[in-house]
Amino acid sequence: MTAARVRSGGRPTLEEVAARAGVGRGTASRVINGSPRVSAHTREAVEAAVAELGYVPNRAARALAGNRTDAIALVVPEPETRFFAEPYFSDIVRGVGAALADTDMQLLLTLVGSDRERRRLAQYLTAHRVDGVLLVSVHAGDPLPDLLEQLGMPAVMSGRRSASEPLASVDSDNFEGARAAVDHLISRGRRSIATITGRLDVYGARRRLDGYRKAVSAAGLGPDEQLIAPADFTEEGGAQAMRDLLARRPDVDAVFAASDVMAAGARQVLREAGRRIPDDVALIGFDDSAVARHMDPALTSVRQPIEEMGRTMARVLLQEIAGENQERPQIVLPTELIVRDSS
Repeated sequence: MTAARVRSGGRPTLEEVAARAGVGRGTASRVINGSPRVSAHTREAVEAAVAELGYVPNRAARALAGNRTDAIALVVPEPETRFFAEPYFSDIVRGVGAALADTDMQLLLTLVGSDRERRRLAQYLTAHRVDGVLLVSVHAGDPLPDLLEQLGMPAVMSGRRSASEPLASVDSDNFEGARAAVDHLISRGRRSIATITGRLDVYGARRRLDGYRKAVSAAGLGPDEQLIAPADFTEEGGAQAMRDLLARRPDVDAVFAASDVMAAGARQVLREAGRRIPDDVALIGFDDSAVARHMDPALTSVRQPIEEMGRTMARVLLQEIAGENQERPQIVLPTELIVRDSS
């Protein structure tokens, strides 16, 4: 025991606990953090090593000293169906997880798809059960950001609610991404260019529509309101919007969909209508998800760095929790148009 303490400068480390127990560092960490995914024998060995060495986890020491929980909530105000259907959310979670991998923070995923779930979450946050919150896919009028502001809870959003957002946020350049997509369609000779929007109570969806309007206006093509079809970021919504567009404007020769998932719905309707992609109608999506790469024909899409957004959100939140951020940053990451066969 004395030798172990000397090696770590007087305080035993997690590595020394693992070595004393004859297990890996990850296994020792799981036991100390109360994970059920270890055998009773292993748990006993690690607990004995902790007792022998007098090990105190840094996480526990900080929590006791500063009323910390060492937990972060990732809050998604969407129903489960949308969360599991859209690759965007899994990529955000992957990025957040990567940023937290080398910390002691626990990540709690919370889906808030109903008023009842929203009330329960408000009670949970009011009790300060977490040190900070990551908010993903926030709609205009959602009371959660204001509640976090009132509680003084560190928080970072993926995308703003408006241009005057008071909370820290991380987003991709939705405006420039959309404009680049439509400019590409114009450069290919398309003139009746439609867009399928996401829910316009989401700031990012409004910015993509703004980028579309800017591009078609600059080319002297409108915008024509009959070529703008609102939808909701779902495949079904994209399909219905495409049906509406074909009914209103059968001369449409290009479509910019504000997500790959909606583009997939539009593609199905175009095929059913006998429209060839890209010969008759060019098609572009947004996200550059696996949906785009596996579509037939492969979908041209605006790539937004979703995993990097997740990593950046987590880093900003950790800085805010530590008191390192005096100002709440509004970070916008660049997008890139990935050209494939559909355009």
